[in-house]
Parts: sequence; structure tokens; C-alpha cells
Amino acid sequence: MTPPRWLLHRAAKPLLFLLCLAPLAWLFYGAAANQLGANPAETLIRSTGDWTLRFLCITLAVTPVRQVTGWHAIARWRRMLGLFSFFYALLHFTAFAWLDMGLDIAAILADIPKRPFILVGSLALLLMLPLAATSFNRAIKALGAARWQALHRLAYASVLLGLLHFFWMRSGKNDFGEVAIYAVLIAMLLGWRVWRQWRLRQPGRATVRS
Repeated sequence: MTPPRWLLHRAAKPLLFLLCLAPLAWLFYGAAANQLGANPAETLIRSTGDWTLRFLCITLAVTPVRQVTGWHAIARWRRMLGLFSFFYALLHFTAFAWLDMGLDIAAILADIPKRPFILVGSLALLLMLPLAATSFNRAIKALGAARWQALHRLAYASVLLGLLHFFWMRSGKNDFGEVAIYAVLIAMLLGWRVWRQWRLRQPGRATVRS
């Protein structure tokens, strides 16, 4: 299927970059204009966490969308989207460490194992670190395509841990509506990959890179 012309335009990627920064720009504006509600610190922490999970889902959606539509040009956006996932995850942890814990390293390290939702969130961030560190062409060449792809499957574990982090965070208020939406979406994104790999392994089908 021929992709739309705008998808191939040279301005598409810079525009996507600016769109990815829009949530952060809105948070900066909200903080400057005192529009983050009664608890600005909580708003900053939760908003950056929400956007981390959203960007992880968007990144995982690139491959299924490409395979269904035939718009292979969007594959060039996946790396940027993955890096923004890590960027917002890092902002989320930084906001927690600064606004909630006062950058007290000893207190942060003591608090992480005590609260399961913080522990799994921290693990998700740690798993994203090697993905961000190897998201450039030289790393792909150094690792080899097969090992690089295997390493970047850690994204699946990161999004599942992120979902668990979100679930435990919302469990305190018994508010699971949004959690259920993310759970269904992530199940579809990961289920598509499982189904496609199963389909490609059927007799008579050539194995292709997904």
C-alpha cells in the first residue's frame, strides 16, 4: 500500500519531535501559570508517568501499524518514540525524587523496596536504560542486528512493569478504569506480535523480520 505523501515529507519527523515535546511544554506552562491544580507536585509526577506509558504504547504500535497498512516509512519514527518513552520515564522518576523525596538519595533508596509500585516502576526505568543507550546506528553495528533486536525486546517487559506500576498506584483509590484501557491496549499490541510470529512459523510461510 502506498503511504500518504505527508508521511514521506521531510518535515514529518521534525514535526513529530515537536509533538512529542508538547506534553512537557504544557506542563511547563501549567506550572508557570499556576494551573496544575491544588497539588502541582502530584500533577507533575503523575502526568509524566502517564505520558511514559502512552509513549511506550505508541512505540509498540509502530510495528503493527506498519505491518497492517504497509506504511513502512513510519519505522523511522520508532527510535525517536522509544527515546521519548525513556525521556518521560526519566522525568517521572526525577519528579518523584525531587518533589516527593527532596532529592534525599538515602531516603529514596530506602523507600523503593518498601513500596511495590515504586519498585516495579524503578525496574521498568532500569530496563529502558540499555534500550536508550543502544538506540543509535553504531550500537546496532557493534551488537549485531540479532543481539540488538533481542536486547530491545526488553521494551515488552518495561511496558508490562509500567502497567503493573500504574495498577498498584491506582489500587489505593480503587480506580481501575484507565488501567483497564491500558491493559487491553497492551494486550493487543503484544498479542499481535505473538500471533504474527505463530503465523509466520506455519508450514509454507517464509520467516520474515517483524
